[in-house]
Amino acid sequence: MHAPVTFVKPAEANRSAGAVMVDGCNRGGMAEEARRQPVGDVLEFAAETVDAADVRRNPPWQILIVDDDHEVHAITRVVLGEMTFEERPVRFLSAYTARQARSLLAENPGIAAILLDVVMETDDAGLKLVRHIREEMGNRQIRIILRTGQPGQAPERQVIAAYDINDYKAKSELTAQKLYTATVAALRSYQHIATIERGRQGLERVMEAAVHLAGLRSRSQFLAGLVGRASALVTNATTALLCGAGENGGVAILAEAGLPADPPAEAVADIAAALAAAPGDGQVRWGVRHGVAVLRGRDAAPLALCLLGGPFAEGDRPLLELLCTKAAVGLDNLRLYERLNEAQVATVHALGKLAEYKDEVTGDHVKRLGRWATAIARELHARGDFPQELDDWFCDTIGLASVLHDVGKVGIPDAILRKPGRLDEAEMAVMRDHASIGGSILRDACGGDRRGYLSMGAEIAESHHEKFDGSGYPRGLVGDAIPLAGRIVAVADVFDALLHRRPYKKAWDIAEVLDLLRAESGRHFDPRVVDAFLAVLTREGAGV
Repeated sequence: MHAPVTFVKPAEANRSAGAVMVDGCNRGGMAEEARRQPVGDVLEFAAETVDAADVRRNPPWQILIVDDDHEVHAITRVVLGEMTFEERPVRFLSAYTARQARSLLAENPGIAAILLDVVMETDDAGLKLVRHIREEMGNRQIRIILRTGQPGQAPERQVIAAYDINDYKAKSELTAQKLYTATVAALRSYQHIATIERGRQGLERVMEAAVHLAGLRSRSQFLAGLVGRASALVTNATTALLCGAGENGGVAILAEAGLPADPPAEAVADIAAALAAAPGDGQVRWGVRHGVAVLRGRDAAPLALCLLGGPFAEGDRPLLELLCTKAAVGLDNLRLYERLNEAQVATVHALGKLAEYKDEVTGDHVKRLGRWATAIARELHARGDFPQELDDWFCDTIGLASVLHDVGKVGIPDAILRKPGRLDEAEMAVMRDHASIGGSILRDACGGDRRGYLSMGAEIAESHHEKFDGSGYPRGLVGDAIPLAGRIVAVADVFDALLHRRPYKKAWDIAEVLDLLRAESGRHFDPRVVDAFLAVLTREGAGV
């Protein structure tokens, strides 16, 4: 149900028994009164004090008058100047040519309706402006009322069929009441279309937010992303707070976005009520300057999303509820991901321990290896190398995944693995099998998951002995055909292995190790990975 439209000056409107527009000789009383007064007197209004909050709550409807007759502008303002619709006043913009109208339309995207003349600087200037609005600007919301003093120049049937206008009025027949009725109908139509469009855009933003949140893999990022999306979703929201239960029955702010602000007492009370509500209570609590919605997952304590600012549009309220519903599902999925991740981490550590039982030097070696591999990956990422492969997930994963690089040694006989001297050719052939064994074990364990520790560990296990020039094993891959994780771990593995004592060799001096890395760059190692590693060592003062 729409609020009643208020027309402030009915007595003046009633004085116009005939036409009010001025192209013909049959002018009504309003037109005669306006014509007797200087045009400048009609257009000048006394300044009034306007409350900023009232303007935000009830912004005026913008109506553009496009006509080359100054008297038409004056009479339109007299007839409609003090009307209100849905408790919102009207504000007029005036253009006397189609060119001026184009500029005003570009500067004022919120214009609701146009009262448009046809014949201005050219015989079809108004019709060309209609084409510009609908086709070039792509504005389908604005309501266009065509007013013409020369119906023969633009016949109604042809114009209605050929141009996307919403009403057609001959000025000679347009009384004050008809102008008022046509304007109200245009504003109501614009309001309905704008509401539908805002709802459509809001749903798009909610779905976009849901997709964005679903891609986040840490709780802190998820909560920060949620408040950021919520504050951008709801009109006039200045601050978004995500709250949980605090100590001694209090409220704790977990994340916030927008302008720093402390919630008022009413909002705090609604937050506490939302957190303490029964499981089936999904009510959104709205105040004058705040709104509070609850996020309730399957097996976690509820959270409350509080928006401050306002006044909030009625159409934004269901969008906030929908966002919270989507976010609650996202939090549940994030908890499942975290549990799966924890299970993978536990599996990696268990497999790493298994490898330690076969090789006593593995434990400390893999810890150092993981640190170097992570540092190299982050250095390459910072340089912009391998943009299609390197991302935050890669950098966060490679350190732990590298623990599994020699897990295939569980399949190598102890006599070969622990031999204090150099291996002969037959023994070396057996030792080389550990790369394929490790890859096979880990691929079976990861179950087809391509974005996890086990899947990256499988890549590393079977490729860290490949060489950039194709002379490595087990597959003889060349250059970029070797997985990036394998190329990174190859450099870090050789560096650490040479730098520390093994049963079959003494520790090398760091200068010797660095000379070997430089000499093997482009042959054994990817030159870009070597350069990044040397930069890391230089930054850490490791004797480069």
